[in-house]
Amino acid sequence: MGVENFVDAPASGKRKAKRARVLLAVKIKTAVGEVEGRLRDLSRKGALVECGTIPPVGSEVIFSRGATIVPARVAWTGGNRVGLEFAYMIDENEVLVQLNRAHNDPNQPRFRRPRLFGEDLSDREKKLARVWGMSVGIALPGE
Repeated sequence: MGVENFVDAPASGKRKAKRARVLLAVKIKTAVGEVEGRLRDLSRKGALVECGTIPPVGSEVIFSRGATIVPARVAWTGGNRVGLEFAYMIDENEVLVQLNRAHNDPNQPRFRRPRLFGEDLSDREKKLARVWGMSVGIALPGE
């Protein structure tokens, strides 16, 4: 899963910014250290992150994905999820730019997902799968 289209926030909810559903590796710097997580939802004003260590509600953190580093506050927590409110609005396209680059390059053949049964990946497709896995924080077996 890469990025889905931005979706409008619910009319009855508190959110007013459009959100993108994503699955990307991110880091959150907290008072007790750095936490690795998965970015699940992104808007100009905040993010939904899944992580193993949950900072307390109200704590100040630093959200980091690629060149985007922004101070944030933990607005809510639930299970293994953290809702972050950014200190200022970001350009969400800066976070998503790596995904768009691969799709916009006409010289780069598009990755095709293999069928589930009876089809092996070529060496090139295996390399693309490894690169994609690393970009979303997934280590493939045998690495």
